Amino acid sequence: MELFFQILFWTCIFAIFHSYMLFPFILKLLAKNKSENSVIYKISDDLPSVSVLMSLYNEEEVISEKIKSIYASSYPSDKLEIIIGSDNSSDNTNNLVIELSSKYSNLHFFEFKTRQGKPNVINQLFTKATGNILVLTDANVMLEKNTIFELVKHFKNEKIGLTDSRMINTKESISIKGISVQESSYISREVEIKKNEGKLWGTMMGPFGGCYAIRKELYSIVPENFLVDDFFINMSVLAQNKMAVNNKDAIVYEDVSDNIKEEFRRKIRISTGNFQNLSTFFKLLFSKRKGLSFCFLSHKVLRWLGPFFISFALCLNIILSDIILYKYILFVFLFTFIIPAIDNLFKLFKINLPLIRYFTHFYGMNSALLIGFFKFISGVKSGIWQPTGRNQAKLK
Repeated sequence: MELFFQILFWTCIFAIFHSYMLFPFILKLLAKNKSENSVIYKISDDLPSVSVLMSLYNEEEVISEKIKSIYASSYPSDKLEIIIGSDNSSDNTNNLVIELSSKYSNLHFFEFKTRQGKPNVINQLFTKATGNILVLTDANVMLEKNTIFELVKHFKNEKIGLTDSRMINTKESISIKGISVQESSYISREVEIKKNEGKLWGTMMGPFGGCYAIRKELYSIVPENFLVDDFFINMSVLAQNKMAVNNKDAIVYEDVSDNIKEEFRRKIRISTGNFQNLSTFFKLLFSKRKGLSFCFLSHKVLRWLGPFFISFALCLNIILSDIILYKYILFVFLFTFIIPAIDNLFKLFKINLPLIRYFTHFYGMNSALLIGFFKFISGVKSGIWQPTGRNQAKLK
């Protein structure tokens, strides 16, 4: 029985280690000499038509800048339309968009009088789109001049169904209480993992939801109570045997959250949605398609189950603590749990140690996953959520 407990303990540790450390290393190694998709459009080609879809809820601080960033695009204007839906916004968002729609003939605005959530708004905007390619983007995510073209150029390859952008944090800080450094590091690492998944097998596990592109015929209607629509759409593309890839040259900018409470709330919502998607796409864990089940399990499912592996490993570690090795391991294990409390203590004295805040970020993320799991099993009644605050640097 003791040997059995030891095997279980190291299995839990390995599952966490594999998802966060070994899997990214394996991908990097395999992708080292692998070339990216070379079947691409040139800017001088007859490019496909594009519909940019946006769902807005109280985005008065950013929407004008966002629309202007789209119209500054190098993509041919006669191949571009913007379709915006306001999800019962109560600020000045609607007036700002209406004012801009009088200036741009290919900007179409729809005002929804009942709050229904981003996925449901996008589902309705999809039916109004005329473009062959859909670009789904958030109001607070700003585009570079070439972003739309960089997203679209890969669709010359008929095997590719979805392309993702690379998000760059515009307002990273090292504030005493903030987590933008840790969040930015996490996002950068995720971009690298997703790029390698796409490069190797076309099995990128979820786009950066703030801006990505999909063939219109591959778009799947998102269930009305789903909380993470971008991952649902991505996995639906993979389920249709098409490829999903990341293009690091499709650059977008976003003000990454620096507020721990705001970010924790966002991660709970995402975590709840993760388990919705796991339930829906569980069968893809047994897919015969090369790389798909490996990436889904290693990158996502093992990570989503992280809080259970951590909890189970701790219990087993306590049971095995009569063995001298496991006694030392338990000491280290418990100390890592104390680090977030030390971090909070340091904040009181205005001492900022970004390195130890990575532990705060890690355990915060796993706590959100645990809460999200229980929210999932209790049932999700609505796909509506409150967006994180915009321009957070101004709010400090």
